[in-house]
Amino acid sequence: MSMLYGHLDRLRDRTSGRFAQTLRQSGGTPQAWTERDVNAAMYSERLAQLDAAENGLCFGRLDFHDSQVRYIGRLGIRDEDDDYEPLLLDWRAPAARPFYLATAVSPEGVRRRRHIKTRRREVIRLDDEVLDLTEVSGGGLTEGLTGEAALLAALNASRTGQMSDIVETIQVEQDWIIRSPHKGMLVVQGGPGTGKTAVALHRAAYLLYTFREQLARRVVLVIGPNPTFLRYVGQVLPSLGETSVLMSTIADLYPGISARRAEPVGLAQLKGRLDMVDVLVAAVRDRQGSVGLEVMFERDLLKLDRRTCNRIRDRVRRSRLPHNQARPLAQRLLIDALARVVADRIGKDVLGGGNLLGPEDLAAIREELRDSREVRDALDRFWPALTPVRLVGDLFASRAALARAASMLSEAERDALLRQRGGGWTAADVPLLDEAAELLGEDDRVTRARAQRERRRRIAYARGVLDLAYGSRSVDWNSDEDAEILSAYDLVDAERLADRYEEDDFRSPVERAAADRTWTYGHIVVDEAQELSPMAWRMLLRRCPTKSMTVVGDVAQASDLGGGGTSWQEVLAPHVGDRWRQERLTINYRTPAEIAEVAADVLAEIDPDLHPPRPVRETGMWPWRWEADSAGEMKMALGRLASLESARVGSGRVAVIVPESRLEELAQAVADAVPDVAGAEDPELDRPVVVLDVRQAKGLEFDAVIVADPARIIEDSGHGLNDLYVALTRATQRLGVVYNGELPKMLHRLSPLEFAEAR
Repeated sequence: MSMLYGHLDRLRDRTSGRFAQTLRQSGGTPQAWTERDVNAAMYSERLAQLDAAENGLCFGRLDFHDSQVRYIGRLGIRDEDDDYEPLLLDWRAPAARPFYLATAVSPEGVRRRRHIKTRRREVIRLDDEVLDLTEVSGGGLTEGLTGEAALLAALNASRTGQMSDIVETIQVEQDWIIRSPHKGMLVVQGGPGTGKTAVALHRAAYLLYTFREQLARRVVLVIGPNPTFLRYVGQVLPSLGETSVLMSTIADLYPGISARRAEPVGLAQLKGRLDMVDVLVAAVRDRQGSVGLEVMFERDLLKLDRRTCNRIRDRVRRSRLPHNQARPLAQRLLIDALARVVADRIGKDVLGGGNLLGPEDLAAIREELRDSREVRDALDRFWPALTPVRLVGDLFASRAALARAASMLSEAERDALLRQRGGGWTAADVPLLDEAAELLGEDDRVTRARAQRERRRRIAYARGVLDLAYGSRSVDWNSDEDAEILSAYDLVDAERLADRYEEDDFRSPVERAAADRTWTYGHIVVDEAQELSPMAWRMLLRRCPTKSMTVVGDVAQASDLGGGGTSWQEVLAPHVGDRWRQERLTINYRTPAEIAEVAADVLAEIDPDLHPPRPVRETGMWPWRWEADSAGEMKMALGRLASLESARVGSGRVAVIVPESRLEELAQAVADAVPDVAGAEDPELDRPVVVLDVRQAKGLEFDAVIVADPARIIEDSGHGLNDLYVALTRATQRLGVVYNGELPKMLHRLSPLEFAEAR
């Protein structure tokens, strides 16, 4: 192990030296500057990978029958002093795969597999698996699990508030999904505790390793259900040395929009329906001129009747350009029509019946019309420049606009959408803004004109610098000798000098992707995908036209916020048809068998045809229930029991999961009894005790969980049983339920907690 860390240190020092040397480079050609920036980014990324591999550098060893030995780790290391012999295999390399797949039945040439546990640079534990049946005695083989001792040690370890990678304990069914081909949409269906999230993140790391050049440049996007979840999983990919990843929620995916306002679940569902596409299309068309136009021009009132305006509008629409990109065409046609009105007034040949004005006269009239402020205002009324924020904001602020654009919705639904301006945006608004941006397009004429003006300014400045420093090129040479003297103009002209000092974009691909709504990603990972609305799916698929996606979730955990589908076929068919494939995770690594039995009863109530994942361990601790005599006693008991569970798990984490409608009330009750508790709209998970509603708890895990008022959890939502199932499956060790009144019948397996225990 010391040899490997010695090579790691030398590799880090060598890379740091090259990085520093690259940064010291100055001067040279533009190509040299570009090469310097590329090399600096490469060395910086490599240093990040080396730093990430420091903890748990080597975690495995394979001993083969032919005496070959392979060490497996977080990254690959070669001996640069000995023909680049591999010293450590990256866990994603094909040669490392037997570490995850080899079994006694199919050993793939492996005699022994060793799991190595380290703390910093010290080996603290070794677990050996002998895969040669001739060397095994006493039935020491386990069925179905790879590295059982190391796996169970990881599963029983205390939670820290952040997800750890599973690179040391990847199981066979997980490995097949992680290394699945990089083509199309892969759906991973798995119940609670099957490692869906970890598998998806490790698959992202594997794809970045295998298709580095393609995906590092285009970035991998990871979508999570909420910011708390993203913080929880945020260290997994950096710990694997991967930085070309953007992590976001749907609410944060539109640059410049902060969608933090809460709204009723029913309204969020309405905004997530595909009907909203038709509503937005109609809202855009409603802003395109369809009535007669009157405009003052040089003290004359120019009129275009409704028929003329409709003809212009229809011709522009036939161009099939987005609204803003079609605006120049609409303006040109409208000015042509107004110019004909002016020409008919001032150039009409009374005697001959024709028009005395020629093409040059008409061109002059059109130019005067373009310069008229009144005409420009009329053009804006006829075909206004729209932003997504303006379009959606105006629509939701006007009952009349909603009546015109949303006639396919009921009056009650239109009333629900109506709101005042300036109230902020919600997560469900973001896909609508994105859809509006696609419909409107962007007229980049102003941006291009500004860029051209800036370039002309830089060229003029550069020309002035050259003139001051070296004299004008227009000097008359007095002799042949003077004419042979080179000036700065012979080496570089003003245009090239201006380009040299143009500001470069030094942002990383991840930073550029985060700021660009139209960025297309190399791969997208969607966690808790059953929660996405149809409009959110449209938004994501625009960002990945190749549909290279890893979609993970569990339809049994779908809440009211989702699209309402009861199967992945129902969820995905409107967007991708049958162009997707599905894999299943069937083993529950998180939830002990005792808790899994209780949760299975709830799953059977949701759908008797659903099968829970198989748990791999028992803890000997049966889930308990505590019945309070009143609502007040329930709140006091909840605080006491949270404090008790926190003491029992020691350095671990305790979650109190409550109905969304009682979050503030019960969070205060726990805070009164526990001095260090987290509970808010966006809670941190670094506290010993955290209070969450079910939506916030999705995808997370804790050592102990207390579920409060399960009957209210069921009542709060149309998918209440699904929410209860989520709440019951967050614990890795201990589960309790506190209630007042009637206990839901599917929780009959819970064991009563004695009063003395609660004290």
